[in-house]
Amino acid sequence: MMTRHDTLDAHLSGLAAALLPYRREAERLASWGTELAWTLARGGRLLVAGNGGSAAEAQHLTAELVGKLRDDREPLSAIALHAETSALTAIGNDYGYDEVFARQVRAHGRPDDILLLLSTSGTSTNLLTAAQAGHDTGLRCWAFTGPAPNPLADRCHDVLAVPSPDSQVVQELHLVSTHLLCEYVDQALPLIRQLPTASVPAPRAGTFARWAPPPVPTGTGRDGANGHPTNGHGANGHGSTGTGWVRS
Repeated sequence: MMTRHDTLDAHLSGLAAALLPYRREAERLASWGTELAWTLARGGRLLVAGNGGSAAEAQHLTAELVGKLRDDREPLSAIALHAETSALTAIGNDYGYDEVFARQVRAHGRPDDILLLLSTSGTSTNLLTAAQAGHDTGLRCWAFTGPAPNPLADRCHDVLAVPSPDSQVVQELHLVSTHLLCEYVDQALPLIRQLPTASVPAPRAGTFARWAPPPVPTGTGRDGANGHPTNGHGANGHGSTGTGWVRS
């Protein structure tokens, strides 16, 4: 029988074992942060979804972007698809639970927006369906998952796969990833705002396009009230995005 200390030590040992390989995986978050900052600063949107504990973490991420992580800045457009309970239950009732996120992706997503899906297993059917809807709509699809390969990782343009067999450790490092991603967004925003807005065509439907971030100048200049420019949202919350897609 395990004692209280055994339980604590076992959990911390599992977390510690995952940290070094996780660090290698998490290096992609810096480029994700730059890409996300570029998208949001140009009037784009982040859509996020998950089930259970992953839903809570997805909602945590959108709260940091719409609110703030550390320092004050203008709000950024991010929607947790599972948080709209009336739409969620109506879609589930009328179209089935597999469609609860996919239909919202088709409703809210625009070409060049970003869809981030969280799953410890990478096998949830409603997230796989959402990823396909994202591709069909022209969104860039990312995922936080457990160990790869897994079906969700295969359906997304890029994935941060936490290398641990323990779903609790996976969720804990997804939360670390959420905070790091927001940190990188906040670091990139002041520099990105100095770049001219350039509208770039969306990728062709059904293709996995490469995204090439523009060169970021040095300096910290800002404009607008309190150092913040306008958010650039037009109809449906979207202005011209200029997200830097490169056709493949």
